[in-house]
Amino acid sequence: MIKLSDKQMAEFLHRSYHAVDGLWFVKVEEKYGFDAALEVDNEVWKVLPKIQARMLKSMARMGDGLEALVECFTTKLALDGFDFTTEPCEGGKGVRISVTRCPWHEAMRRSRREELSGKVNSLICGTEYSVWASEFGKGLHFRKNGEICTGSERCLLEFVLS
Repeated sequence: MIKLSDKQMAEFLHRSYHAVDGLWFVKVEEKYGFDAALEVDNEVWKVLPKIQARMLKSMARMGDGLEALVECFTTKLALDGFDFTTEPCEGGKGVRISVTRCPWHEAMRRSRREELSGKVNSLICGTEYSVWASEFGKGLHFRKNGEICTGSERCLLEFVLS
């Protein structure tokens, strides 16, 4: 058996996670078409964020609320390889995350499917991030303003407490 460092193991799992997401999409698309693959993908991203959010909340021993959401969600973004900054918004009742590098959009570009990135990522990000918000309390909501995948310089993600 190969002896791997913690960093190598994490990289192996990270690359596998990204690869399987793209591979299953392409295989479903080949068999049933793009729209069906996107519909199934959206259903997956209604569930996976629940698993991720609950796991990070448990690992960090955190409860609900905006602060816990920001801690867990930015951890997830960092683990996925996003470049981003955060700042308060809504008079302290929200946070704005400015994403300047999205690994999912970059993967679409590398696979020469950049023209589909906006359609895929716009839908999936809205679904995924709304689920993240719902996992941290009923009063938390997600909204986005601008997307890299549709030509914006950055994605602006906001989590607000209503």
